[in-house]
Amino acid sequence: MRRLGIDALIVDQVSASGGTIAEKLAIPFISFCSALVLNRDPLIPPFMTSWDYNPSFIGVIRNKLGYKLLDSLTRPLNELINRQRQEWGLIPYQNINQRYSPIAQISQQPAEFEFPRPNLPAHFHFTGPFHDSSTRKPIPFPYEKLTGQPLIYASLGTIQNRLQSAFNAIAEACADLPVQLVLSLGNTDSNIQITTKNALVVPYAPQLELLTRASLTITHAGLNTTLESLAQAVPMVAIPIANDQPGVSARIKWSGTGEVIPISRLEVPRLRKAIEKVLSFPSYRENALRMQKALQKTGGVKMAADIVEKGISTGQPVLSV
Repeated sequence: MRRLGIDALIVDQVSASGGTIAEKLAIPFISFCSALVLNRDPLIPPFMTSWDYNPSFIGVIRNKLGYKLLDSLTRPLNELINRQRQEWGLIPYQNINQRYSPIAQISQQPAEFEFPRPNLPAHFHFTGPFHDSSTRKPIPFPYEKLTGQPLIYASLGTIQNRLQSAFNAIAEACADLPVQLVLSLGNTDSNIQITTKNALVVPYAPQLELLTRASLTITHAGLNTTLESLAQAVPMVAIPIANDQPGVSARIKWSGTGEVIPISRLEVPRLRKAIEKVLSFPSYRENALRMQKALQKTGGVKMAADIVEKGISTGQPVLSV
């Protein structure tokens, strides 16, 4: 990095060693949350759980036990990082939050889509999503096949997208409803076959464009699809699969913007009931509209860039307003 003339780093919170490398090079770094906020707080459930927000004594004890389990699973990595820090003459981390930037920490969530967090550092910023539709390549789509019925957009992302049973359940759950399903498989080499009449199945879909027409999103609760749905005031049925998706789905439920069915409990009748519930009760759309307004008030990628530039140029904490 020295040979390349790197002056600063932007480090994803999931990159546990990024801050250590910046310290070794004596250059500033900014922490980014491309997924959920990972800052630990006993009031907040671990990111990989679907636990609800419960600030009571029992809830805090539950959360602490969850973090202990997470620590036991990540102990080899944590010990390796601290050994390397000692070799480089750096003070070992005493807790996970010390990994994150002392200059600025940035999340693409709006604050309204995060459990209450009174203990975040003063230089933590909720900027809103980083996506920019102008940078996306056009994706061919047969718009002429849209029927004008209420549109359900379904996607399980581009990683955990080989689950034939999940795609079948989504198609079957929508089959007898007065809707049209657009099902994006997230890959071009899938052998998944869907035969229900009201399903339009494509390898990839122009997600942002379809969400402007959608009445409901069925999602794996990836943060990007979730925020893009909320940006269009589209409520959701979440089917979390892995990583931080259970945590995202917990926030969907908590914010009243959708219903949640864990992948282990996915059955056609249960999914159809959730779909009908979200489509029928106005509160889901109303809460999605509330989140849309919150997102519209954020600064997005421009605000994030301004924070990065200020932090790197001054080397001082950039305090949230």
